[in-house]
Order: sequence, then C-alpha cells, then structure tokens
Amino acid sequence: MTEMLFRDDPYLAEAPARVAAHTPEGGVVLDRTVFYPSGGGQPGDSGRLDWEGGHLPVATTVKGEGAAIALVPGAPQALPPVGTQVVQVLDWERRHRHMRMHTGLHLLSVVIPLPVTGGQVGEARSRLDFDMPEAPQDRETLEAHLAMLVDRDLAVTVDWITDAELDANPGLVKTMSAAPPRGAGRVRLIGIGSGEDRVDLQPCGGTHVARTGEIGALRLGKIEKKGRQNRRVYLHLDG
Repeated sequence: MTEMLFRDDPYLAEAPARVAAHTPEGGVVLDRTVFYPSGGGQPGDSGRLDWEGGHLPVATTVKGEGAAIALVPGAPQALPPVGTQVVQVLDWERRHRHMRMHTGLHLLSVVIPLPVTGGQVGEARSRLDFDMPEAPQDRETLEAHLAMLVDRDLAVTVDWITDAELDANPGLVKTMSAAPPRGAGRVRLIGIGSGEDRVDLQPCGGTHVARTGEIGALRLGKIEKKGRQNRRVYLHLDG
C-alpha cells in the first residue's frame, strides 16, 4: 500500500520516499508519494525521482495492484533498486494547473446544476458532460456566475463520511458516469464554502486548491452536443 501524501497535502511538491517495488510494466512503487495517480478525470502527475547516483523522469502516475501507486518512467531505463531512498519531485506547475482546473470544474457544476455524465481535467482546457437536452442560452450569465464564485475566495474543504452515510445522502453524488471513490469504508468529500456560504459538496478523490480565488480567470468554451440528452461544456483557464 502506498501512503498518499497528496491526499493530506496537495501542495507538497517534494518529499523523501523508499522504493517498495517494481511493476512488471517497468514502473516504480514507493512507500509514500506526492504523485497523484490518473483517476476521476484528473491526469496522473509527472516529475522525477532523484537518488544517489541516478535520476528517473516520471511521465505519468497510475494506480497499481491493490492500493499501490506506480510511477511510469518517460522511457525504459534502469530503475532504482527496491529499498533505495529517493527524493520525489513533482512537475509542480502542471499539478497546480490541474488543481485549479479541477476546482473550477466543481464550480461549473454549481452554475450548471444538472447531473454530470463525464468529465476530464486538463492544464488549460477541461470539460464536463451534462445530462442537458438543450444548450444553455445565457453563456454570459454563466461566466459571470463563475467569476463571482472565484472572486468570493471561498474556502475549499475536505471532509470524510462513511459509505453508509453516502448511501443515505445520494444527492451528494453529481456524477452519473463514475461511482464515488470507495473501498476504505469512508468517502472523501470536497466542499466549497462553509456554513451559509457553502455552494458545493460532493465526493471527490482529486487534488484541489485551498480557496477559489486561487483558480484565476475562467472562460466557457465550446458547448457540443453528445447524444440526444448530453451536452459537453468546455472550460478554459486563462493565465
């Protein structure tokens, strides 16, 4: 099992670790990691591993067997032996853009309060698919609402509930296409705002910024028809 440091501190960009295993595909499993594995529409992190006498570029990060997280090299090369002490270093600029965009998508699900049928986080352009028979006609109003939520600089919080509590509150789940991250008997909730200022609360295993003001300028892109009931809404991060 890999200890998921990114879950407790998404701003941790560098940390020591020990090589716990190699995967048959040529990946590296650490005992603890700052690298987020691809999942929930968010890409896996990239960066590098440094150790005495070597370094390894990390192209992406994926989920391995069980609770392991595997770092995938950019090209086949000799891996640090099991037991080696390494320093893991994130491509922080890329990760931070993913954090900003992911939180921005949560805000998009606030201003378009319809069931989500899919989504993908990118560095500059992301998307959500909605169960939305007709495209919205008030793009300017939606963009203004997004900007208002960013400018309010709302706190982004992390809470946990049990699987049973989630089953008793199905309205928390916005995404129709993917089940909330379960398996440990509890589910991670991402909230935006608190108390009377709370605007969103939903299950999510991804990394997020601490406050909405950190997201920056958001812009709506194309809105595409994807089937009879679905519309794909693109969101751009400007700057």
